[in-house]
Amino acid sequence: MKQNRFDEIIDRRNSGCYKYDGLKMLYGKSELIPLWVADMDFAVSDKIISALSERLKHPVFGYNLRLDDFYEAIISWQKRRFDWKLQKDWIIAVPGLVPAISLAVLSLTEPGERILIQTPVYRPFYDAVLDHKRKLLTSALVNTNGIYSIDWQDFEEKLKQAKLFIFCSPHNPVSRVWTKEELTKIGSLCAKYKVPVFSDEIHADIVYPGYKHIPLASLNDFSEICLTGVSPSKSFNIAGLATAVVIVSNLEIRNKFNELNTKLHLYLGNTFGIRALIAAYSESENWLDELLCYLNKNRIYITEFVQNELPGVKISPIEGTFLAWLDFRNWGLTEAKLQEIMVNKAGLALEPGTEFGKDGEGFMRLNFGCPKSILEIALKRLQVLAREYG
Repeated sequence: MKQNRFDEIIDRRNSGCYKYDGLKMLYGKSELIPLWVADMDFAVSDKIISALSERLKHPVFGYNLRLDDFYEAIISWQKRRFDWKLQKDWIIAVPGLVPAISLAVLSLTEPGERILIQTPVYRPFYDAVLDHKRKLLTSALVNTNGIYSIDWQDFEEKLKQAKLFIFCSPHNPVSRVWTKEELTKIGSLCAKYKVPVFSDEIHADIVYPGYKHIPLASLNDFSEICLTGVSPSKSFNIAGLATAVVIVSNLEIRNKFNELNTKLHLYLGNTFGIRALIAAYSESENWLDELLCYLNKNRIYITEFVQNELPGVKISPIEGTFLAWLDFRNWGLTEAKLQEIMVNKAGLALEPGTEFGKDGEGFMRLNFGCPKSILEIALKRLQVLAREYG
């Protein structure tokens, strides 16, 4: 029987890999199963490998110019996958969405002004606000038996005070894929109070049956208030190639953002990242569809395992991303103790919930973008802990 390409176990150690080679530095041990940082353990598509190999045949790696095929790949992808029609001049190249969020903060707000985020959320959202001397406004998502929703009254009150809203869609870490109704309400409120939105949609391609990602900017007239960050880095596992784009239709906002991007010379890009993006969006769609089938099986497996085999642990419904949000609060352990037993008893490196803010205390994020055989070992180790602490 032919092995599924995603079942292959690839040794990533000693490749300068943050996920594996950073274990000793971050967790104190190198011999752990790393299910923390959000990249996958799968080989990229053959088409991406072929495109990079072909580019390597040319012996000069000078400054880059993105040709029409770069923009056409992005425009075609957004139209095919999300029915969103873009124009070429809306697309701004950046080295990644984390620096892009900082660019939005610096170009659209002033020191001391307030910026809103919804918590718990990806740590760089906090950093982009606080590192640049802006004031952080937080609107906590409501957790009802593991299902997260928006506190609309609190969100609107905070939005009135904000100069920028940084939005995560699909959401990391709670794995929500926002509905059309939710997105419409968000967009309407932001338009009402004239608050621009940086919508981080890096996980847009990783959505499971029964759910649908809708770009916020594709609804109504919300494109006029939106900066949309997209990248093939998560969905095609090429985060190390540092390539992303921000899509902005509003000319005034686009000019402010792009002026700083240009002044900092962040637009030049990575030779291989450019080629990989084109190969991903233009030639690797079948690979992504196979990946989604595989991840969906892992998603079902981890959900059922947690519900049936891990006493005292809850899992939020995984609507999108390859990240599971696990609630260990019923174990009654401190954050330090929970981390200690994960590392020293279970041999697992999970992402502590407090990395996503104080709302994450007692939680952990688990990356299931790995061969199922590795996931099975990890969950059985958690099962041993559950017998003692659950």
